[in-house]
Amino acid sequence: MPLPALLYAQVIKTVCRRRLVRVTHRVIFGTCEAVQQGLAAYGWQINTAFVERINLSLRQHVAAIGRRATTLCKGEDGVQQQLALSQTYYNFCLPHVSLRQPLAQPEPTKGTGSARMWRPCTPAMAAGLTEQVWTLREMLLFRVPPWQQPHVL
Repeated sequence: MPLPALLYAQVIKTVCRRRLVRVTHRVIFGTCEAVQQGLAAYGWQINTAFVERINLSLRQHVAAIGRRATTLCKGEDGVQQQLALSQTYYNFCLPHVSLRQPLAQPEPTKGTGSARMWRPCTPAMAAGLTEQVWTLREMLLFRVPPWQQPHVL
């Protein structure tokens, strides 16, 4: 059972001959007023922008999803591996402009460029999981510690 405070809405798009003809909303959990009130606090409304943004990012980073070809991945395991790699890259290596943080003092750059005003930030940095933007090399060479095994007496 979902938590009572969960608010969830669905956008239903009706397409006829490759053209969008109608967009309707359906509230799955909560009330329509509660969902709209929660989104209004951020200046948002019920739409598909975030879902479409994630879908586009996945298509751009995972070849098996972006192109219709059977040779790119031979099965479910291949897609799962590509998804895991792209999600790790997206969250640890790719700074997001919307998450950047202003610097207290502008930092001079090498050469004659203008001073750097922002600190790049990844979703993992925003969540407090890491303190730096990882390079692809660091990500690929990172050794994941083994899961703690239960002690057997």
